[in-house]
This record gives sequence, structure tokens and C-alpha cells, in this order.
Amino acid sequence: MSKSGTASRVVLAPDKFKGSLTAAEVGDALAAGMLDVLPGLDVIKLPVADGGDGTVAAALSAGFEEIIVDAVGPTGEPVQAAYALHGNRAVVELAAVVGLSMLPGGRLDPLTSSTYGLGLVIADAIRRGAQTIVLGLGGSASTDGGAGMAQALGARLLDADGHDLSHGGGALQGLARLDLRALRETLGSSSIMVASDVDNPLLGADGAAAVFGPQKGADTHQVEALERGVRRWSELVSRATGRNEADRPGAGAAGGAGFAALALLNAKIRPGIELILELVDFDRRIVGADLVVTGEGSLDDQSLAGKAPVGVARAAARSGVPVVAVAGRLQLSPQQLRQAGIEAAYALTDLEPDLNQCIANASPLLRQLGAHVAKEWLAKLPRS
Repeated sequence: MSKSGTASRVVLAPDKFKGSLTAAEVGDALAAGMLDVLPGLDVIKLPVADGGDGTVAAALSAGFEEIIVDAVGPTGEPVQAAYALHGNRAVVELAAVVGLSMLPGGRLDPLTSSTYGLGLVIADAIRRGAQTIVLGLGGSASTDGGAGMAQALGARLLDADGHDLSHGGGALQGLARLDLRALRETLGSSSIMVASDVDNPLLGADGAAAVFGPQKGADTHQVEALERGVRRWSELVSRATGRNEADRPGAGAAGGAGFAALALLNAKIRPGIELILELVDFDRRIVGADLVVTGEGSLDDQSLAGKAPVGVARAAARSGVPVVAVAGRLQLSPQQLRQAGIEAAYALTDLEPDLNQCIANASPLLRQLGAHVAKEWLAKLPRS
């Protein structure tokens, strides 16, 4: 029981354990373990994400409707993509339509992969009345500067002979002219919010092609070609809009899709976890909670740069609710955890040192951790 005499309440707000469990599955396993110890526990499950994989799933768990739309994957193959819709708000996830996981057979194609399918999904959301669209950027298979997304929304990218460019970052080297009239008509008054934690610019040594191109299969010569392409793209976009967004932090997100969102969709970029916590109504849902449990596959230095667990901890701190975390593996010191607002953390590797076994048996191991957390943090609460 909590101090008020009511049943103890815990909010479970984990991110996914990448390669193992979705955020919802993590929450289910933790809940099962905690209820093993405290059958009367009031458990609220709020799976979260930081803008990458799982962003749509987090919105669906918060009551959004799932919309399935016909689109195309990163290399043009037909796919069905899901996004979330509630009233005039939509949540669209790049990874779910043109992400690396959507490449046929996992075959990387750095020069011709594009974000065209993402634009198709955004256009569908607008047709269904979405006025505010949260766009989760992460896991992109392409480096096209968001040009494909713009094409799907109506922009025409023309070569010197007046022909429409083919898709992909490699083709952008031949860009000669832009026609943005239809894109502006498609967007209308829609407002775009980009959920991303990437702060890279579009161009240069820290840009989309140089940093992320190799992750998408680009060799040295292909990185150079992609850099030339997105540079040409940014020059013509800047000329057409009168704005230079290439150097803005986040312009390099998702192979430069952040740039197109900023320059052509008038988007605002915010940390992904902040947007998701607003979508799931986190501040209201934790009222009266005795504990928040968050987590992700690896709690490490990258987690401290605004990833989901730290975002959850910061939000919970506003309401004075303590936070503990679970992870596949833990690489942060107790001091680092406390500075991030996390009281304690528990890892699957505490129970099973073999990482492969942790991945294979993540659910039962998380159930054990859930039971342990319940005993440590909830079973000892004062009872009325």
C-alpha cells in the first residue's frame, strides 16, 4: 500500500530492448514480475520511444488509432506502413516505412534508397485531416536529404532537360530546378513536429553523408557522391525558399530528412522523448504514482544524451516520483545514474552474464527483475 492507504501504483515507461523486445513487451514482462510479488499493485503501462523504432507503437498504446496505408519502401518496393491518428494529430515513423529494416533482404542500397514512401504516409495523414504531425526520424536507409519525401508530397525535382529526377541521393547531383507549388498545396496549414535527438548538420564532416552514409552501405566514393547530391539539393532549396537550413542542428537527421522537414515543411525539431511523453500524457498519468520504472536495451553514455530513460527521469522529477531503470546491460556508474535522475538500475546481465542468453531470454529475465524491483521499492512502503 502507498502512504495514502490506497494500492501502490507504479508507472512502467520503458523504451524497447533493441533486437529483443518491443517497449510494450518490456512493460508486460516487468508488470508480470511485479504482480507476482504484489498482486494488488496498480500498474500503468506507458511504453515510450525517442523518435526511432517504436514511436508509432507508443502513440497506439496511448489510445491513438492505427492506420495502415499502402506505400513504398526505401528502394521502391510496395509496403504497408502503419501510423497513428487521433483527432487531428498523427504520429508517423520513418523507420516503419523507409527504414533500414524495410530493405528487401536487408540489402543496402545507399545511392538509390529514398524517403519517398515517408512522404506518401504523411500525405495520407493530411488527407485524413491531421493538422499536427509528429514525425519520428531515425533508422533511415537513405541519404537523400528528404528529397524523396518532398517528391511524394508534390515537389518536382527536375534535371537540366526538364525531366523528373529518379529517387535517391545519388540522383541529386543532376538536380537543376525545383517546383514546390504542389507541395505547398498538399501541406496547407499542417504543422510538422520532428522527434529526433540527432544534432548533426546536413553537410560536411559531421553531416548526413559523412557520418551516416557508411552505416547505410556507402563506400568512400559513394559518400562523396551523396555529399555532392545533398549539397546541390540544399543549394536549390535555399534558393527557392530564401532560407538556409543546412547548418541547423538536426538537419542531418535520417539521411538529411531533417533538412527537408525544416526547410520545406516548416517543421520544428524537438527531443523525441519530450514529444512522446506529451503524446502519452505522461505528466497526468504519473499523478499518485509511488514509482516509475523506465529502461532500454543498453544504459550507457549515449543514454545520457537525451535518450528515453533520462527523458522519463527528468519528467518524473517534476512530480517528485522516484525512478529506477532496467536494462539489458548497464554501463553507467551509480553517480552517473543519480545525476540523470535515476535512483538505481538493474541489468539482465546481473542475472545472466551471457549477452546472447540475455537477448534470447529477455522476457523471463525481465520478469525476475520486475519482481526484484517490487520487493526493493514497493513491498516496503508503509501500509495503512
